[in-house]
Amino acid sequence: MNKWLLVLLLVFIPNASSVAETLDADISYQKNGFTFETSDKRYKMQIQGRIQPRFATPSDSQPTALDDYINYNSGGDELGINRARLKIKGHAYQPWLKFAIEHDFVNSRLLTYTVNVEKYPWLKFKAGQWKFEFSRERSISSGGQQMLDRSIINRIFTIDRQQGAAIYGDLGNQGISSFSYWLGVGTGNGLGSNRNDGEAPLYYGRFQWNVTGKNFGFKASDLTFSETLKLNIAAAFSTNESAFTRFSSSAGGQLESFEEGFENQYKIDQYNIDFALMYKGLNAQAEYHEKTITDSAEGNTKTDYSGYYLQAGYFGHSAFEWWPEPLEIAVRYSEYQNNDDPLDEVHYESAIAANWFFAGHRNKLTADITKFDIEQSMLETVNETRFRLQWDLSF
Repeated sequence: MNKWLLVLLLVFIPNASSVAETLDADISYQKNGFTFETSDKRYKMQIQGRIQPRFATPSDSQPTALDDYINYNSGGDELGINRARLKIKGHAYQPWLKFAIEHDFVNSRLLTYTVNVEKYPWLKFKAGQWKFEFSRERSISSGGQQMLDRSIINRIFTIDRQQGAAIYGDLGNQGISSFSYWLGVGTGNGLGSNRNDGEAPLYYGRFQWNVTGKNFGFKASDLTFSETLKLNIAAAFSTNESAFTRFSSSAGGQLESFEEGFENQYKIDQYNIDFALMYKGLNAQAEYHEKTITDSAEGNTKTDYSGYYLQAGYFGHSAFEWWPEPLEIAVRYSEYQNNDDPLDEVHYESAIAANWFFAGHRNKLTADITKFDIEQSMLETVNETRFRLQWDLSF
């Protein structure tokens, strides 16, 4: 795959004009990157790069255990490229036959590749590897986030990227009867895996009520200063058996206190309720999660997790003329716990961020301050504070 990308970058793009002429295609630069489109509109490809230089002190990590707090200041300040991505998307043969590819250069891995059939608004289909639409926070692109990173609960509850297939669509009219849905099946072994464990794939579903009549997508920050209220409310579920208790962009892994697993060892059932709204420069969103892990190696012992976050951002220019129009202030509070932990351990996060948008999410500067806390019944609360600055540039 890396070889193919290199050919694309070094051969196709420098000769874009001659290639476009040969194919009778137009080339332009739009918000989604360099666009190649044939004159008959049957073929279209958009190529976009994204890079995120970031500074963090005293660390860029999220502490997940008591030892992490003890050693939090030992690593030194961090300065580097947090993400460097290449996205390619478009359609072929028909406008409703779409494709998407996303590659991560920092970790040298292919993140997303899908083929989408979207001929009918009420019934669409896709197959490949992508972030399953279980929760809003994880489904929002890392380049479109309101905060620098997702909340601390994401690590615990996300089902992340999987290989699989799904149907989805929008039902009802543009009034209060508007609904959206996603139903899918995946391998359940995380990024890069094309097999499931013992005929036990991952199943997921998301049902969303578009209260004010429209599905406005997985977005953060009300960049358009919406004149009418936009409100979506959703519920989602997922069930899976595998050797893992959590997933991330690094594939499957284990939560604290869980040993490396074997096939079908861990059965995971989880649920999520979330909402999002936008109105006149205000964006608010929240999620509540529950997750049960059943360990077949320990006599089907169950471990329950719960967690939530609340987040809001506001462009003060909507209310105050003196407020700079590109400036958004955002805050977030989140917490999670293992409900069966004898120490009653609870993790907390409080964060505030400032975004300066030069060109929407495609070119923005973000600074944030985050306080992490861990509380145990036998100990005093332990906390750490982190400061970060990031430039997010898409081109």
